[in-house]
Amino acid sequence: MVLRIGKSGFTLAVVLWALTFSRAQEVQQPAPQMGTVTGTVLDVTGSTVPHATVVLQGPGPGDRRTLVTGGDGFFQFDGINPGTPVRVTVSASGLTDWNSPPIVLQPGQSYIVTGIKLSVPRVQQSVTAVTQEQIAAQQVKVQEQQRVFSVIPNFYVSYDHNPAPLTPKLKFQLALKALTDPVTIAGFGINAGIYQAVGYPSYGQGAAAYGQRLGATFAGGYTKILLGDAVFPTLLHQDPRYFYQGTGTTKSRLMHALATPFITRGDDGQREINYSNILGDLASGGIANAYYPNQDRGFGVVARSALIGVAGRMALGVVQEFVLHKWTSRPNQP
Repeated sequence: MVLRIGKSGFTLAVVLWALTFSRAQEVQQPAPQMGTVTGTVLDVTGSTVPHATVVLQGPGPGDRRTLVTGGDGFFQFDGINPGTPVRVTVSASGLTDWNSPPIVLQPGQSYIVTGIKLSVPRVQQSVTAVTQEQIAAQQVKVQEQQRVFSVIPNFYVSYDHNPAPLTPKLKFQLALKALTDPVTIAGFGINAGIYQAVGYPSYGQGAAAYGQRLGATFAGGYTKILLGDAVFPTLLHQDPRYFYQGTGTTKSRLMHALATPFITRGDDGQREINYSNILGDLASGGIANAYYPNQDRGFGVVARSALIGVAGRMALGVVQEFVLHKWTSRPNQP
């Protein structure tokens, strides 16, 4: 008997054979072997780092695995797909982070990560440069709060042993502070009252005469402070302040105080002739002289006024050096 297979039957047989062969091939191909990544976390001295956090990051956001090292600093990740790039990131408290380059495993490979050394992070230090002008501004801010018995202004004394030079702006600022202080204005009024009591200058008596004396006193006093402590020191680059010595022998301190009307400090820190005070005294005497009655005017009045100013500053310097520093209230300098 002859078995005949039609064309359609033959085709079906071929398809069945192909499917059978394909499944056989699939069964024959083994699954790829997973890889392993291991390593030991060290510091720069070579000691192991316990409790370090180790992250294995794959290509996707969800491909992330984390573990913490034990006391020996060792870590191990198993079951890593071969052919897939991964990275190892290590971090520990107080130490810098460490990152590996991409790692691509072969099937069944056990990869040891080397060179994991965590170091102490560098301390970032920032230095802010402070200019001489800023230092001087801070020192003047302190001086503007200096008062004898917490009342009488004592702005023109520097207790700093290394004072910064005053800028023109600060010289005028200090002068304006002194001129507008209520105690200064009251002092001019008292001075005019004393002149009124002794009948000098020859204005007579009464309210009008007091007003004239007050005007002359204001003119002389304002001229002395504005010109002698601001304008001339700016033009001549001199410092109008008294610099408290506070140390050394009594003789050296006394000589320092008595020399104040004649010797001052330049803006360059060098000692020089106090032209600012001398010119300020002459200008003050000249302005006041212009307000006096004719019989009280003359060069002798100007010279006498200047000499009185010099003598007054010599006496004030001695008092500043030996007495007033004990009674001058001042804040702590920043």
